[in-house]
Amino acid sequence: MKAALRLPMRFDAAALAREADGLADTWQAHFNTGTYSGEWSGIALRSTAGAQRLDPDFFSNAPIADTAVLERTPAIRAALASFEAPITSARLLRLAPGAHIREHRDYDLGLDVGEVRLHVVVRTNAHVRFSLDGQPVPMRAGECWYLDVSKPHAVTNGGSTERIHLVLDVRLDARLQEMLAAATNDAEHGG
Repeated sequence: MKAALRLPMRFDAAALAREADGLADTWQAHFNTGTYSGEWSGIALRSTAGAQRLDPDFFSNAPIADTAVLERTPAIRAALASFEAPITSARLLRLAPGAHIREHRDYDLGLDVGEVRLHVVVRTNAHVRFSLDGQPVPMRAGECWYLDVSKPHAVTNGGSTERIHLVLDVRLDARLQEMLAAATNDAEHGG
């Protein structure tokens, strides 16, 4: 399977962006400070015990739950519900203009592990560069992408506006497998 696939789903990016803009008091710096330069921040929407924290709590036996912030965002809640698969983590991630996430891998996700990462593009600009396994992945607002983040990936926001994605870790089920089979490898579609 390709490392980057655009799923056959579309989202109202403007509605998602309005809700993200309404959460100005909630953004927190990303916990993995050695991986980026500039400003990279996020908001937990679904996490262990519904805690408002971006970092995974590997030591907790508490169930995955919605955070209080998610209750304030009906369009984002509806987007999450459209997946119908078990979502183990959901967060908004924002990369400020001029910020860069250095190349890294996320080893605990992948088809072989049974849990994958999906990106719903909320806001972007023509100068965002996302590379995955050495290939550019030009994602447009409103699109949903499967990304094999166990492969090397990096992001640079060379534009003058922020880039925001709704990032989900989802357990692989039959419906998601069908969507992946119907997905297209649009890395060359531009934009």
